[in-house]
Amino acid sequence: MTTYAVHHRTIYRYRKPVKLGQHQLLFRPRDSYDQRLLDCRLVIRPEPAEVRWIHDVSGNCLTLVDFDTVSDQLQFDTTIELDHTPENTPDFRIEDYAREHPFAYADSELPDLEPYMRRHHPDDFAVDEWLAKFVAPDGRRPTGQLLMTLNEAIAEGFSYQRRTMRGTQTPAETLELQQGTCRDFALLMMEAARALGFAARFITGYVYVADRDGPVRLGGGSTHAWCSIYVPGSGWVEFDPTNGIVGNRDLIRVGVARTPEQAIPLSGSYWGEPEDDLGMEVSVNVKTELTSPTDQPAALSSTRR
Repeated sequence: MTTYAVHHRTIYRYRKPVKLGQHQLLFRPRDSYDQRLLDCRLVIRPEPAEVRWIHDVSGNCLTLVDFDTVSDQLQFDTTIELDHTPENTPDFRIEDYAREHPFAYADSELPDLEPYMRRHHPDDFAVDEWLAKFVAPDGRRPTGQLLMTLNEAIAEGFSYQRRTMRGTQTPAETLELQQGTCRDFALLMMEAARALGFAARFITGYVYVADRDGPVRLGGGSTHAWCSIYVPGSGWVEFDPTNGIVGNRDLIRVGVARTPEQAIPLSGSYWGEPEDDLGMEVSVNVKTELTSPTDQPAALSSTRR
């Protein structure tokens, strides 16, 4: 078991004081058998008029923040401490009927899985054509092997590229460009899995980047994104196509959703002119030992997610 400490800082800057609208934060990690939240602290400047918590449609903990003031800067500081039990190797204990692909989900599970099985992005068969190389001539292949091959193909065949633009590329755009962010790769993996008949979910959270005692993880220094795919007998199995990870090793889940748009870490509004927005700075520091809340995080970057 590993204890992680996460410091997540987001700063918005404006050309002049603006009236701040409601902001929605998806920062609080989900408790589960493999990660247990020990502490979660949130500091907001300027001080908000009201802070409340709700569970969204996917069961994530969403923080709603309202303001009654104007400001030329808005800052969110989140400090998280949690115990994490890593899965060093994928544990594919697959039901007999699902050991080989293709298969059909059980009738008892299908109604709940169907929303996660539907493809969300028309692509003129671009994803299907890309998938053809991974499917055997007779159409059958061991389920675990197929999913791990897709995950590895994205990790090794595409270039990671930070992007300051909002939103997520379509799978067709990622295939054409052969590059993208962690959110782009997660969505491509999801749509590829859905094209094969699997249920897939988007995950937002953090990735631990070891400085000296392990391989470099792409996507560190900001929030990270990956996906999970439902495998009968194994449940929701996590796949990080950015780093080629299968399972939860080095990954801290915060939110899960049907689409990337439902799992945006931070969103909000202000009253003012478009040119009043001077940009957003995000820094994320994940450590395996606790740091003082006054410690400075890693170098700030102008990344929008």
